Amino acid sequence: MKRLFIIPYLLVSSLVFAQNNASKVPFFYFSNTLKKQQQELKSNPLMLRFQESRKKYEADKYRPIYHFTSPEGKLNDPNGLSFWNGKWHLFYQAYPPEDPRQHWGHAISDDLIHWKDLPYAIYPGPERAVFSGAVMIENDRALAIYFGTTKGIMLAESKDPLLLNWQKLNEAKPIIPSVSSDGKPLPYRIYDPFLWKKDQWYYALSGATKIDSIHQKIRGAQFLFRSKNLIDWEYMHDFLKGDRFTDLGDDGACPYFLPIGNKHLLAFFSHRSGGQYFLGNYDKNKDVFNIDSHAKFNFGATSPSGVHAPSAFPDGKGGIIALFNMNQGRPSIDGWNQLMTLPRRLTLAENEQDILVEPAGDIAALRTNHQHLEKILLPANKEMVIKEIRGNTMEIMTEIDTKNSRMLEMNVLRSKNKEEYTSIKFFREKGYEESKQFAEPPKGKVRNSVVSIETAYSSTLPDTSPRPTESAQVYLAPSEKLKLRIFIDKSVLEVFVNGKQCLSVRVYPGLEDSLGISFRSQGQSAEVLSLDAWQMKSIY
Repeated sequence: MKRLFIIPYLLVSSLVFAQNNASKVPFFYFSNTLKKQQQELKSNPLMLRFQESRKKYEADKYRPIYHFTSPEGKLNDPNGLSFWNGKWHLFYQAYPPEDPRQHWGHAISDDLIHWKDLPYAIYPGPERAVFSGAVMIENDRALAIYFGTTKGIMLAESKDPLLLNWQKLNEAKPIIPSVSSDGKPLPYRIYDPFLWKKDQWYYALSGATKIDSIHQKIRGAQFLFRSKNLIDWEYMHDFLKGDRFTDLGDDGACPYFLPIGNKHLLAFFSHRSGGQYFLGNYDKNKDVFNIDSHAKFNFGATSPSGVHAPSAFPDGKGGIIALFNMNQGRPSIDGWNQLMTLPRRLTLAENEQDILVEPAGDIAALRTNHQHLEKILLPANKEMVIKEIRGNTMEIMTEIDTKNSRMLEMNVLRSKNKEEYTSIKFFREKGYEESKQFAEPPKGKVRNSVVSIETAYSSTLPDTSPRPTESAQVYLAPSEKLKLRIFIDKSVLEVFVNGKQCLSVRVYPGLEDSLGISFRSQGQSAEVLSLDAWQMKSIY
C-alpha cells in the first residue's frame, strides 16, 4: 500500500484541481500549526506582493489610512466576518489582477481596527466566481457558505489556526443547486446565503427576490432551507413574515440573521436602496421571522458614495459587530475604489424597536496629537471657523448645547475660502412624530430630530459625483445635548450621533487646503460645550 505524503505550504498548479473555471491566481497549502503558518506567511509570494502593492498606493491622496482597503485592486461586499481562535477574520470579494473574477480576500485582526492581509481564501472553480456569503463557527471548524455563480449555494470548510486552507464540501458541487435536475421551475431563487444551526438542524437563508402577487413587481425575500448533514437540503418557505416596510423593487441580498438582546436582527442589502435591517422575533417552532420594525444603514441610493452591503457576527455580549463596504463617487484611477466602514457595535435599544450604534474596536490606539477646546459660543447666523483644528485623517468628538437653534451646522474638510466643504447639519425636532420610543407616550407631540450630510460642495473636481443629501431620523430628548463622533479619513466621512444613528459618505476634496472645520447656528445661538480632536495613525 502506497503512502500519501502531504507537503505543507505548497504552490499548487490549477491543473491539480481538474476544475472548470480554475483560477489563475497562485494557490498555496499551508501547515496546520500556528507557528508554521506564521513562518510560511513571511515568505509567501502573495503576501510579498500585497506589501508592495500597499506601498504603491500610499501616495494616493484619497486612499484611507485607517479604513480597510484591499491590498491590490478593488473590493466589493464584505463576507463572513467572524471570530476564530481569538482573532477577527474579514473576508471580502476581491479581484486579483491576473484573474479579476471574484475570489474571497482575507484579512485578520486582534482589535477590529488593525488588519493584516492574508492570502486569498476561496478561489473560483467549478463556479464561475465566488460571490457573497457568510461564515459560521462550529466547534473545531469554520464553515463558509456562499453563492457560487452559475452553480448555486456552495459550502467550504476550514479548521486550521488562521483559516488559510479551505476545502469545498460535497465534492465541490453546490449543496443547493440554482437549477432543478428535471428542468422544472424552482419555488425559490438562489443568491447570497447565510448559515446557522438550531438543535440538530442546519438552516440556510438565500437572500433574493420574489414577485409581489398584488403589484406584479419584485420585492425582497429570504428563502429558508434546512439540512441535518450540510449536504442534503430541503426547501421550507419564505422566512419573512410581516414585511410592510421595504419598497417594491428592493431585494434581500447579503442576509445576516443574528440574535441581538432578546430579539433577532436580519441585516441585508438592497441593490436599489442600500443596507437595511429588520428587528423581530424568531418563531423557532414554525421557523419564521416575525418582523416588528425596520430601519436603514444607508439613506438614499447605494451610489454614488453610499453604504453598500453588511457583514456581521455576534460580539459575545448580546450585541453584534457589523461593517459595510462603501461605493465610490469618483472613477478609480489606480485600480481601487471601494473600502470598508469602521466596524460598528449594534445593540438593542430599551424600547426594543431600535438599534443603538457605536464605533467598535480599539480606535483609541490610532489617536495622536490630542487637542481639546470647550465653551465655544456660536452667535446666531455667524460661521465660526475653528482655526486650531485641521486635518483630513481625524477623529472629532463634540458635545453641543443646541439651545433654540433652528439648525446647527458643522462643516468639515473646509477650504480657507470655502470653495469646498462638507456640511453636517442637525435639525432638532424637525423629523417625524415619534411614539415607539415610549411604552406610554407622553402628552403632546414627540418628534424625531434630523441629521444630514450634504456633499454638494465637497469637491471642485470635474469627475466627482456629489451624493444627494444623506438625511436620517434620530430621537433626542428635549434636554439631551447633541453628541457627534466624526471620523474623517481622506475620502471617507462617518458621523455617529448620540450612539443612536450613523451616516457615512465618500468625499473627494480637490484643494490642498480643504482641512478646516467650522460651526454655524442658524436663527439663535448655541454653544459647543466640548471639542476633542485627534490626528489618526495608519493601521498598516
